[in-house]
Amino acid sequence: MIADATVEGGAIVKCIKESLSLFLSCCLVLAAAPGGFAAQADQPAEQAPVQAAKQTPEQLQQLVAPIALYPDSLVAQILAASTYPDQVVEADRWLEEHKDLKGEKLGKEVDKQPWDPSVKALVEFPSVLANMDKNLAWTSSLGDAYVNQQQDVMNAVQGMRDRAEKAGNLKSTDQEKVSKQGQDIVIEPADPEVVYVPEYDPWLVYGDPIGIWPGWYAYPGLYIGGPGIMFGLGFGIGFFGGFGWGWGHWGFGWHGPGVMFDRGAWVSHSRVFANRGFNHGGGFHGGGGFHGSGGFHGGAGTHSGAFSGFNHGGAARSFSSRGQSSFGGGFHGGGGFHGGGGGGHR
Repeated sequence: MIADATVEGGAIVKCIKESLSLFLSCCLVLAAAPGGFAAQADQPAEQAPVQAAKQTPEQLQQLVAPIALYPDSLVAQILAASTYPDQVVEADRWLEEHKDLKGEKLGKEVDKQPWDPSVKALVEFPSVLANMDKNLAWTSSLGDAYVNQQQDVMNAVQGMRDRAEKAGNLKSTDQEKVSKQGQDIVIEPADPEVVYVPEYDPWLVYGDPIGIWPGWYAYPGLYIGGPGIMFGLGFGIGFFGGFGWGWGHWGFGWHGPGVMFDRGAWVSHSRVFANRGFNHGGGFHGGGGFHGSGGFHGGAGTHSGAFSGFNHGGAARSFSSRGQSSFGGGFHGGGGFHGGGGGGHR
């Protein structure tokens, strides 16, 4: 009996010791855990954030190729509006739903909209606005590039104009005046009341062929097959002259400040793109004042066929669900489209 009690007592003591040992081990783990978890939580913050690379001059030339031969003020409107891709989509869809509005009536209704003046101005050129909507990935990349590499984008435009001139495809016509201001090539309407949007193949007009932008949709009325330039119908701008966003309010300072509005530097208040600090100067203000209808905030992006810097395409898809696709099938036809002959007025 005594032996049995001794054995039983020893087993109890052993069990108590094992339990106490386990308890102390748990206490040590819990005591060390906050430091361990904090170290894990701090680890991502210690790592340098991934920065998207700047686009190369060649990439930027491909990016601006579709618009480099447009009149200066139209290039200014496009670059400014490209920083508001959500509003570009909204404006194009709104215009499709209000085809009955013309002239001054159209201008008055556009004036009521909460869009940036650059987007309102593009309503004067419905084919240009529609092209930006259908090629939304390109528009997004253009806006991201202008926000982050403003002077590089302007240099790319001038570089492409120089190539087109040397190829014999850029010269003064009855529709537009091509001149030199120092080393810069300036393009202006020949008639200040009528603006012609040149039609050309952006991958052939500059002499040596350049790569086609991934997924590029050749919008009817802005594209022709072949290496030259043609002009279709002109856009009369007199109907919109009385509005604060009309043609006469826009200009370009090729070596600063870039896009000009009312003779001063135009500043974007869009929050769609992240300013990664590549620019040294104005042209973009990432703070408040965003008055678009999308209500989304995109990250930074690089040149690609995807929705570069545009909320990874989510916002574009949300707008596309309201109607037609915001981007086309990416064909590059040989025959192309031609919006008409010489000098009619719209």
